[in-house]
Amino acid sequence: MTDKDVIIACDFPSAADTLNFLSRFSGLKRKPLLKIGMELFYAEGAGMVRRLKEEGYSIFLDLKLHDIPNTVRSAMAVLAGLGVDMVNVHAAGGSTMMKAALEGLHSGMNGPKLIAVTQLTSTSQEMLRDELLINESMPETIMSYAANAAASGLDGVVCSPLEAKAVHSRCGEHFLTVTPGVRFAEGELGDQKRVMTPAQARIEGSDYIVVGRPITRAADPLAAYARCIKDFLNIDII
Repeated sequence: MTDKDVIIACDFPSAADTLNFLSRFSGLKRKPLLKIGMELFYAEGAGMVRRLKEEGYSIFLDLKLHDIPNTVRSAMAVLAGLGVDMVNVHAAGGSTMMKAALEGLHSGMNGPKLIAVTQLTSTSQEMLRDELLINESMPETIMSYAANAAASGLDGVVCSPLEAKAVHSRCGEHFLTVTPGVRFAEGELGDQKRVMTPAQARIEGSDYIVVGRPITRAADPLAAYARCIKDFLNIDII
């Protein structure tokens, strides 16, 4: 994995759909960085991850583990064997759980980067207060979760691009910010609430942007991906 990149969210229901989509990128010199989430992992299992790794893809395995520390430790020890490059937990699980996850990942050889989800980009301030019963502001909640993740030894957090600069200020420039909620200016928001364009995310300090539907549902996914790379990394790939 590079220091900054665009991550394509491969939220597909099957291996066939995923491989058909990825065939559109076969002419690129560098394979895209992929996010494998719950939909594809639950449909196809670990074998799909192994296959994509064998084909040379870097993988962010987005399963958002959130359970008692011992369970998370054991699960992470299994996931470490898949050779993925990045995995995550929910920061709401607390510092003991996050430390246990880290122990599981690094029980053998050096494991993947471990990051923690702060608040989903679909969560609004009203949801935070009225449904989750958290009365602190969204930024302060995210900063607290990020600080707990950093103190637990994790490599970074998942947050929206709106919080990336503040997370770096609180936790250090090398503490990763992986930011979904990225849309083109003319794109639909879908179920996202806290969003930015790729160019805005770059300015705000995102290290990795996670982009799904603006690429996967585009008429020309390769062109959409190239646009993200250009806007975020200022690199022409086609």
